[in-house]
Amino acid sequence: MSEPRRPMRVFSGIAVSGGVAIGRAVSILGPSLEIVRFPIGDEGVAAELERFREAVGETARAIEGTRERSGEFLGAELAAIFGAHALLLVDPSFVGVIEQRIREERVNAEWAVHQVCQDLRGRFERLEDPYLRERAHDIEDVGRQLLQHLLGGGHRDLSDLPRGVVVVADDLTPSEAIRLGRAGASGFAVASGSLSSHTSIIARSLHLPAVCGLAHAPELVTTDDPVILDGEAGNLIVHPTREVLASYGERQREELAREAAAARATAASALCADGTEIELMANVDLPEEIADVVRFGARGIGLYRSEFLFLETEPRLPTEEEHYRLYRRLVEGAAPFPAVIRTYDLGGRKLARELMHLEEENPVLGLRGIRLTLARPEIFRTQLRGVIRAAAHGELWVMAPMVSRVEELRRFRALVEELSEEVEREGAGAPRNLRIGIMIEVPAAAVIADTLAREADFFSIGTNDLIQYTLAVDRNNRQVADLYQPLHPALLRMIRSTVLAARAAAIPVSLCGEMAADPRHLPLLLGLGLRRLSLNPRSIPALRAAARRLQVADLERRVARCLELGTAAEVERELAGALL
Repeated sequence: MSEPRRPMRVFSGIAVSGGVAIGRAVSILGPSLEIVRFPIGDEGVAAELERFREAVGETARAIEGTRERSGEFLGAELAAIFGAHALLLVDPSFVGVIEQRIREERVNAEWAVHQVCQDLRGRFERLEDPYLRERAHDIEDVGRQLLQHLLGGGHRDLSDLPRGVVVVADDLTPSEAIRLGRAGASGFAVASGSLSSHTSIIARSLHLPAVCGLAHAPELVTTDDPVILDGEAGNLIVHPTREVLASYGERQREELAREAAAARATAASALCADGTEIELMANVDLPEEIADVVRFGARGIGLYRSEFLFLETEPRLPTEEEHYRLYRRLVEGAAPFPAVIRTYDLGGRKLARELMHLEEENPVLGLRGIRLTLARPEIFRTQLRGVIRAAAHGELWVMAPMVSRVEELRRFRALVEELSEEVEREGAGAPRNLRIGIMIEVPAAAVIADTLAREADFFSIGTNDLIQYTLAVDRNNRQVADLYQPLHPALLRMIRSTVLAARAAAIPVSLCGEMAADPRHLPLLLGLGLRRLSLNPRSIPALRAAARRLQVADLERRVARCLELGTAAEVERELAGALL
């Protein structure tokens, strides 16, 4: 006898992020961290402080990873949320107070963290200013991560959720919202939160349907309940009737059809006011973002950072089959346009260094990028075989990062050609259109771009690293952050000479750093001669709209004058009125 159908129930809350999600619920109630207080003797204080500081270091590295990923695929505004989290870990009123409790009360670090977080959260929640109240969630997020590292687990693991589920929770921190998006959840509903909370902002950036303010829903909804989440109306519908399910299903199909039609209409080159064409491609880090390539009308994938695949499989390296399956998805998702895959740039990452037994005082200037992969050919061969096999399914371009010498490009090309022959002999398919290129992100590469252009099939300019290496500035160091200047004349000259070298050799050149996604920099980039940009796909509509207001001939004259100037401030004044 079949189980009787349960009655439909509707929970109403605050609409946070539009769209419809239909699926099974996953109910998450409260953090699974059990904090116990226990005393430590005088002799144990130093060791406990050291254990706490190690947890601070691990948490800082984790937050920095989240900040980098969110900045790269969600934009600078979202990255700033996690930048604020990082600042908490160097704030004496947070970290200093925790250490003080450990010393003065002779208690374990977990209890000190728990108590300080509770105290601070209570203070912030009582404030009238909504922005300041949101800091309570930041404290909770950072505190939860600290406890996770101190306890060695016990945190809410949202990475293994089945794809397409609707998460119903008491609350979600910003970092948990990021993980939900990466795990492929179709939406979330929470009891707390507000329209302006950081978690809500992230939901909108991820285009993830979300509703907050659903009091009692997490206690009353159970895992595997069929649900509909209406992000427009702010409703969570549990056990929908067949009629309601059919209605929302039709609405969902209509929304998808509209998105597909809009993508087809916009998947053409952006046009400036004078008819100059610009190709806007997509930066992709996660497989879930492939859908955005079509949704926002990108002309293919201009940059896939393959180290993100490593982050999904760590602490082990991906297998050839894992490389192949993902790259094939990228190629097929980008069709009929190319998918550009950057080979590993792992050397600067702590876990990668540990896995590969690297000990360097300054890994950013050490064995990273092409240097590391050429030094560890067994790793490089596994990745490249996956690339070559995937290239049999469409137009795939592969490029090496951190190239500074012609010899590196030659070794790169020789290895690709050797492995292509090997794969073809095995009957795994021949690459249809595999191009071999390099990143221009080291000043040496920009200076010898004319030489490199004779042996590369394409260039991609990475401004993030190029600015830092050219100006010797760590943009995350507050002491010198003001020296990080995208308008510095040295950088402009390097970009311009690289563009001219590519033109002379008749090879494509694109720019894929943060400058590409900023509409304010579009006039400058066009004036430098760039016609192909790769950026966060969600930024494409804004850049397309900005292009329609620009006359390229005027921009080229202005930028030519900028190349003769001595300071970033002078460049900015020269471009006044042209910068958007």
